[in-house]
Amino acid sequence: MEHKAKSIRPFIGAKDFEISRKFYHDLGFQESVLSPTLSYFQTEGIGFYLQKAYVKDWVDNTMIFMEVADVQRFWKELVALDLPATYTYVRVEPVRELSWGRECFLHDPSGVLWHFGEFLD
Repeated sequence: MEHKAKSIRPFIGAKDFEISRKFYHDLGFQESVLSPTLSYFQTEGIGFYLQKAYVKDWVDNTMIFMEVADVQRFWKELVALDLPATYTYVRVEPVRELSWGRECFLHDPSGVLWHFGEFLD
């Protein structure tokens, strides 16, 4: 089977849709409102759908990996945003060195776990 994919766009849930929308704006994503309960957030040609839907077991087990060019730089910019001071439940975890590369972590206001990573050459 030959895939001629152009993008992959996961759907993630939001415990509080309006808070999550603001959070992703603050994180630097651009929003396209598709309906009162669904938005597409994108940056540099990649993105995801945020929906006004919350199932605790689903959201608590959602993880998204986003590859970045320089995880150390990304980490510094992420920390400078001070998102945990603005959003309840948001946590950031520092860069870890792993056998395949480096990554840091961000928990969004609903519990979605983001991995921001850089692969070794």
